[in-house]
Amino acid sequence: MTAISHKRVMLKLSGEMLGGEAGHGIDGKALEMIAGEIASVYRSGIQLSVVIGGGNIVRGATASQWGMDRASADYMGMLATVINALALQGILENKFSVHTRVLTAIDMQEVAEPYIRRRAIKHLETGRVVIFGGGTGNPLFTTDTAASLRAREVGAEIILKATKVDGVYDADPMQDPNAKKFSSLSYFDVIAKNLKVMDATAITMCMEAKLPILVFKMSAPGCVLRALQDNSVGTLVK
Repeated sequence: MTAISHKRVMLKLSGEMLGGEAGHGIDGKALEMIAGEIASVYRSGIQLSVVIGGGNIVRGATASQWGMDRASADYMGMLATVINALALQGILENKFSVHTRVLTAIDMQEVAEPYIRRRAIKHLETGRVVIFGGGTGNPLFTTDTAASLRAREVGAEIILKATKVDGVYDADPMQDPNAKKFSSLSYFDVIAKNLKVMDATAITMCMEAKLPILVFKMSAPGCVLRALQDNSVGTLVK
C-alpha cells in the first residue's frame, strides 16, 4: 500500500451496478454498498465527483431498437441517470451523512442544480461529493464520454472506472478461462485492440489530456480506496 497521491478523483459507475445481481432497477443492498465506498473516499479527504449511467433503467442504444429515433431514446437514458443520481444522493446524505450535490446537464431545477463548471469545482473545494446526472446533455454520447468530459472540466487527476471484473482482459474472463489480464495499457492499445474499456471518444479525450483511467472491480468493502493505494489493483490506462 502507498499513500494516496490524488487530490481530486472522478468515479465512473455503470447503472447496472445499482441493479445488483439482476442488473436492472435499483437494488437497496447494491446502492448501500456503493454509497459506503463513496463515503470512505469522501472521509479520506479526497475531492470526489461521480458520473453514473442509467442502463439499469433504460439504455438509449437499446431503446432506439423499439422503433423510436435515437435522439429520443438517448434522452430517456439521460433521465434514467438522473434517477440513479438522486438515489445515490439520498442514501449518501441520509445514511452516511455525506454532503452531496447533484448537477445535471439537462435543466431540472426542482430536483437538481444545473451543471455549471465553476459551481461544480466550488462544491468540490467546499467538501461535497458532486454527482453528475444527465450525461453530456446531448444524444449520441455515452456516460463514459460524460465522465471523461467532466473529469477534464473539473480538473480530476484520474478516472476510476468501476466494473464487475478486476481489470481489462484480452477476452471475456467470464467465458474464457485463459483470458489474459493487462496490468497496464496505453490509450493506443485500447483503441487498436478494440478493448471495451470506454468508447473511443472517451479514450481520445483522456489521451489528449494525459488523464489516466484505472479499471477495477467494485466488490469488497474498501475496494475504491484500495484501488487508489495499491498499484497492483486493476488495469491502468495511461
